[in-house]
Amino acid sequence: MLLAAIAIAAIYGVFFLGRRPSPLRTIVKTGAVAALAVSALANASPVTLIAALALSAVGDAFLAGDGRRWLPYGLAAFLAAHIAYIGLFGTQAAIYRSFGAVDIDAARIAAMAVTVLVAGLMVRWLWGSLGALRFPVLAYVAAIVGMVCASFMLPGMMAAVMLGAVAFFASDGILSAQL
Repeated sequence: MLLAAIAIAAIYGVFFLGRRPSPLRTIVKTGAVAALAVSALANASPVTLIAALALSAVGDAFLAGDGRRWLPYGLAAFLAAHIAYIGLFGTQAAIYRSFGAVDIDAARIAAMAVTVLVAGLMVRWLWGSLGALRFPVLAYVAAIVGMVCASFMLPGMMAAVMLGAVAFFASDGILSAQL
């Protein structure tokens, strides 16, 4: 399923990125993360991971359509996904911390501070254009910042998770600038 997710994401990037919304575009955009959710389910992964991936697939489905029309629904799905990720990362970090596997050092604290700073600057830059979405966007930003910061609490052997959280944060920043 991981290979299927990678292939579907590549197909979306090559053939559908930047194209007008269509049912096929929605299926392909949703398929990559949905495949990851199915894989997580098949591998008896934690429920919070399965939920986060499934909610992300739902968010992708909403955002594959008309962004202005479906944005609030996509935002809500991704907000819920980030809350699930916070729960997952927090639980995992607590387990590893109980074995002394994670030290909260200056680099992690600095990474968290940079995340908060970048999010604050982005919100400030977007504020005038958010209109009725101001407070939902603030809630969403708080959740994604919480998710990224929670990932920084994981042990170094989970650096790919931290990198994925930062990539998610960056892609949301790019998407919000485009919208």
